[in-house]
Amino acid sequence: MTTEKIINEAWDNKEKINPQSSKEILDSISETFDLLDRGKIRVAEKKGDKWVTNQWIKKAIMLSFRTNPMDTLSGPYSSWYDKLHLLKGKTAGWGKEEHEKAGFRFVPNGQVRKGSFIGKGVVLMPCYVNSGVYIDEGTMMDTFSRAGSCCQIGKNCHISAGSGIGGVLEPAQALPTIIEDNCFIGAMSEVVEGVIVGEGSVLSMGMYIGQSTKIVNRNTGEVTYGKIPPYSVVVPGSLPDKNNSSAPSLYCAVIIKQVDEKTRSKTSVNDLLRE
Repeated sequence: MTTEKIINEAWDNKEKINPQSSKEILDSISETFDLLDRGKIRVAEKKGDKWVTNQWIKKAIMLSFRTNPMDTLSGPYSSWYDKLHLLKGKTAGWGKEEHEKAGFRFVPNGQVRKGSFIGKGVVLMPCYVNSGVYIDEGTMMDTFSRAGSCCQIGKNCHISAGSGIGGVLEPAQALPTIIEDNCFIGAMSEVVEGVIVGEGSVLSMGMYIGQSTKIVNRNTGEVTYGKIPPYSVVVPGSLPDKNNSSAPSLYCAVIIKQVDEKTRSKTSVNDLLRE
């Protein structure tokens, strides 16, 4: 029986899953975390022009909270209490050899949980990366940025300081938040609820985009939801109430233009930081 089938059958009886469940189930959950950690599988992947969620992987992550007991971890200034398999981070116990093989730069005081994949050439400033996350090659996670559970971040992106890429762990069928290749996410922005930011897009500082956020193309007037088209430059804006001119305007995201050389020169990644 495949790991996927074992996980799906366990999910159908999730109320009965616990640390004393069968070795087959426990090993399948552990194997799923190991495969995520090595980038051999991922929670979502692009097939053609469409992103697809691998539901069984999200199910395995959620089941792990039932199969692992709570435990403590003591440090120099605090102690922590969490599920046993997540108390120690992805790189716990690594030496120089393991770090060189992984090929990403990891600045002190960052936190990367097990079950996440970090590609070569990635730079992790003091940031937070949750389980199920996939961060592709050459991307920078700047100071105090956050990658929520299961979000997918592409190649050569810059997730600026204080920004959050929201996690979507549950429900299992929901698509996680996706940042495609070569995107720039401005400081203190939040992209959540399974929104897709198309390849090469640039989001201004302080953007907040969820599934209910109106995305307005300033040139055409078109209003969409849930996806930023590729190579869009997006800034915060507001829309008035068409039926009541005295009512408060509502926040929206405004596509002001397509990415050009001027924009790219201001937001392109710096190779010097990735050597």
